[in-house]
Amino acid sequence: MEQHSPFTSLPNFRDVGLFVNSRTPTPALRQGLLFRSARPDATAPQEVSRLKSEYHITTQIDLRTKTEHLEQLDKLSKSSPSKSPATRPKDPGLALAVQGLRYENVNLNGSSYSNSLLKELSYWHVAKLAALYAVGKRTEAISILGTNVMAPSGLTGLAERTLQTSTAEIAQLFKLLADESAWPVIIHCTQGKDRTGLSVLLILMLCSLSEEAIDADYMATQAELVNERAARVKEIESIGLPENFADCEVGWVGRVMGFINDEKGGIESYLAACGVSKAEMESVRTILLQS
Repeated sequence: MEQHSPFTSLPNFRDVGLFVNSRTPTPALRQGLLFRSARPDATAPQEVSRLKSEYHITTQIDLRTKTEHLEQLDKLSKSSPSKSPATRPKDPGLALAVQGLRYENVNLNGSSYSNSLLKELSYWHVAKLAALYAVGKRTEAISILGTNVMAPSGLTGLAERTLQTSTAEIAQLFKLLADESAWPVIIHCTQGKDRTGLSVLLILMLCSLSEEAIDADYMATQAELVNERAARVKEIESIGLPENFADCEVGWVGRVMGFINDEKGGIESYLAACGVSKAEMESVRTILLQS
């Protein structure tokens, strides 16, 4: 069953439970609780209203970095100057939040992740990166990491790096998800592909979904973002990444699940090592799984 976003201004939106249940012999998840999408920053007011009135979404979980927030605010200010804040906000993520939803920022590419990338750069590259950041050239600075570290790692390698380094952020995510009052939730990054895909993969693994169902959900993003691909390729190439980083990587789900199972002792052991309690894991399962 093909699915397409029911919104014109919110790409890659879907009900994960509805989608996954279409790929399993019997319904596995409760529907209308876990949603995923690309960034909702430019969602039209009438469609924002639908997020609340039709889908009853309570919490927006934004996985992006502060740099992404600042760059998005810059883009929006150029396209709609009248909507741009007069001064740069202290919390650029909150400035982009969907009005009327509880906003939570879980930066999966936080300081531990970034530091792990920086450690692989030469001293000269670190100095150049710092100099570029100092003069506000964020894109050029990030391209040093993109060219020298991120591109050689590939999408699977970057997912594994996130799992290794962003343990505090993973714990933060699951503590939010364990709070029944937060649901229904919408999880997103910029495209709703990699960080969102990894977060949903962890949730679905915890709920004992099959690799086939998780992979189908991950790969569905490829078709959902086809209209944005050209712009996305231009954007990622500007930060030193190859064209294929704009796509869903075939076999990514199997490799990431294999890493969690083989290197981390399975999903529960991995989450426990991140600091997620058994009670929190059970709460997420109770909320999502069909009784």
